[in-house]
Amino acid sequence: MILLDAIYINNSGGKILLDYLIQNLLATDKKVFYLLDKRVEDSTPYLPVSDNVLFLQASFINRHKFYKENRDKFSTVFCFGDLPPSIKLKNATVYTYFHQQLYIKVPKTVPFKQRMMLLLKRRVLKSIFNNTDYWALQTQQIKNDFLKKFKFKESNVLILPFYPSLQSNVKTQKIKNSFVYISNAPPHKNHLRLIKAFCLFYDKNKTGSLTLSISDNFTELITLIKNKQLSGYPINNLGFIDRDQLTNVYQKSEYLVFPSLAESFGLGIVEAIQNECKVIGSDLPYLYSVCEPSLVFNPLDEDSIEKALTKAVNQKLNDSIAKVYDEIDDVLKILT
Repeated sequence: MILLDAIYINNSGGKILLDYLIQNLLATDKKVFYLLDKRVEDSTPYLPVSDNVLFLQASFINRHKFYKENRDKFSTVFCFGDLPPSIKLKNATVYTYFHQQLYIKVPKTVPFKQRMMLLLKRRVLKSIFNNTDYWALQTQQIKNDFLKKFKFKESNVLILPFYPSLQSNVKTQKIKNSFVYISNAPPHKNHLRLIKAFCLFYDKNKTGSLTLSISDNFTELITLIKNKQLSGYPINNLGFIDRDQLTNVYQKSEYLVFPSLAESFGLGIVEAIQNECKVIGSDLPYLYSVCEPSLVFNPLDEDSIEKALTKAVNQKLNDSIAKVYDEIDDVLKILT
């Protein structure tokens, strides 16, 4: 039997990929046991009630107990969430899917508290690092960075990006000079600089709009956006947006602006290109590993971001081209 261990996945891009992976597994005849975060119990309606599904409160201790009690039950283990099993499994082939670039390098701009938490998590990772037979990653760039940071047999580090398509046969006319950034707002996502840069851009050009998707728990940014709106800046915050609505948002937008300081993949980049957005993003390696962008900027410099937005509305940009493809079939092949 296969174990899919996704106990640490409950939201954002990770949850989108998890849903996609589970739905593809359900379409096969593979026998799978699903170890999932208690917080996703109400958001997996496609998963039948079964003795082979266990929702647990996500914690290192709960996960460790599970592995101690079930160490001999599985032939293959797929850990979807950066951390291998807390114990060595002698009778199973273990794959660990790594998608947290911040475990490799923490940008200096990340606040002290978050930096300390990431360093602590990295220590935990290192303590169980060799409890997996294979590491699976999403891009060649992440593989390069991973092997520089951690010692592991290169042939056992696999590149296996997978993601659901976000396209529609119904085409929507794009709104001229419209920019979108679909992402929640932890500090490394760099919303503050983007908002300030957009306001500089709007003061100069008197055109354009910016659409964001920041949830209500980021109160300082929400307050800033409301103040900017009151001052006449065309910034629209959608809040949390259901994936079913995303296609329409991207199809109406002319440009994806992507100022993030660190990404392991950047699902929004691929989704935007699928919907014919031109990508204007951070001049950082992660961006080039996913696509050929239409335009880049220095994400630490508000003036650089503003100049890129200004160039976009005043010059014809080349289309952006994706460099990655959905390899879900290859993921399914290794799970035996």
